[in-house]
Amino acid sequence: MNNNILLTTLNARYTHSAIGLRYLYANMQELMPDTSIVEFTINDNIQDIVEKILTVKPILVGLGVYIWNAEQCADLVETLKKVSPETLIVLGGPEVSHSPLRVNFDAADYIVQGEGDLAFYQLVKAIRSGLAPTERIIQAPLPDIAAIQMPYDYYTDEDVANRYIYVEASRGCPFQCEFCLSSMDEKVRNFDIDTFLQALEKLWQRGVRNFKFIDRTFNLNVNIASRLLDFFLSKPTPYFVHFEVIPDHFPAALKERMTQFEPATLQLEIGIQTLNLDVAKNIHRNLKMKKIEENIYFLEHETAAHMHLDLIVGLPGEDLTSFGRGLNQLWAMSASEIQIGILKKLAGTTLHRHDDLYGMVYSDKPPYDILKNNVLSFIDIQNMKRFARFWNLYYNSGNFKRSIALLWSDGDVFQHFFAFSLWVYEQTNSTWKISLERLAQLLYIYRTQVQHAAEEDVAALLLKDIMKLEGRKVPNFLKPFAKGLDVHRRLKVKGQNKRQLRHTS
Repeated sequence: MNNNILLTTLNARYTHSAIGLRYLYANMQELMPDTSIVEFTINDNIQDIVEKILTVKPILVGLGVYIWNAEQCADLVETLKKVSPETLIVLGGPEVSHSPLRVNFDAADYIVQGEGDLAFYQLVKAIRSGLAPTERIIQAPLPDIAAIQMPYDYYTDEDVANRYIYVEASRGCPFQCEFCLSSMDEKVRNFDIDTFLQALEKLWQRGVRNFKFIDRTFNLNVNIASRLLDFFLSKPTPYFVHFEVIPDHFPAALKERMTQFEPATLQLEIGIQTLNLDVAKNIHRNLKMKKIEENIYFLEHETAAHMHLDLIVGLPGEDLTSFGRGLNQLWAMSASEIQIGILKKLAGTTLHRHDDLYGMVYSDKPPYDILKNNVLSFIDIQNMKRFARFWNLYYNSGNFKRSIALLWSDGDVFQHFFAFSLWVYEQTNSTWKISLERLAQLLYIYRTQVQHAAEEDVAALLLKDIMKLEGRKVPNFLKPFAKGLDVHRRLKVKGQNKRQLRHTS
């Protein structure tokens, strides 16, 4: 029976695509005609998913398990086994690659731990040959990267039209940051760059214009990074390419190329995580502060790259004062997005060695986020989760670039936004489903009634922020202030760098 091997997973949302499934499919060799891919999302009803899986009548289901879908996958496995116990289920992915498993997957028949590109094929071949292994846990040896068939031909036309296209030029990371799974694979392995560039060209010819690189250290190898940048610089805009970069390694060859990218084409995710040198050293994170400051300044002022700068709440030994100091420092360096995450204890990392000394307490359920430690109470963590959410809504969204900055006119970003986030939560008792108009009104009330700013000044900045995008309507509470103002005129920012725009009032 054809297509009796089904590869599937539950993506976080429809616009995501699972590159891991396509790697498995690309390496199924003679079993490829019997194999198919079907993707779902974590919001789909589990019983509906099981029904659709059984419609294919698979003998074996390979399921990709990640931190964001682990609980739903466990439910899926349990339900599928109840209604179709003869269907073999093989699990793989980061969430099941390290024992002990923290989500119950006892109903699964096999679990492949590690990079399964080649190991999954070997397992399925053995099962079909009547030589099924007796061990339930399969430890996949690290594959020879040159032996892995690339997955990019197996993005469908629907993927190209509607989903993010994930690609990778390398695997592994040479750094040993204790909170990160990539620290487990210290050796960086690069795919053959010529073969990879040919694959990128095929994707381009098929119409792909949004490329998301999942390499952990894109700019580690300057020669390879330069060739990849040259590939995109040779293409006509519009397109969008995302890289994750290390902040202290931008040689002249990379800097020169990055200055050539047009606005809205290049996005860089820069993992800072902490600016406290003692905290960083304690978790084996090497911070070269002078280089970091120089490179962020260069990217901020000399390129059109859009940056995401990451900070983590809850690292061992870092209290709110230290975190706040880091946020203030990072804001002073850059007008780009600052993404604030909550520390997670991922299985397989060495973060657990800090548990006793720092009183680290984590949730036992995905995403295994920190609940408290000896310098941050449970209430502190709860407040910082809401801080991070409201920071995204007000600052990272870009909807309030001018008006939000006046919350902290003295430069103490953390203290003022922390107070504001507490106040907003008191008014809403929620961090979700808050409309743009409601967000604007809350900021207006806080600025005028708590900080006692002049109503006309606050309203003028809010109108500039909200009405900078065509098609928006003037919020009802701002209509009295909009009379006589050309609020529909789009602001001209060409020629201004990002720092000038941030301080425009």
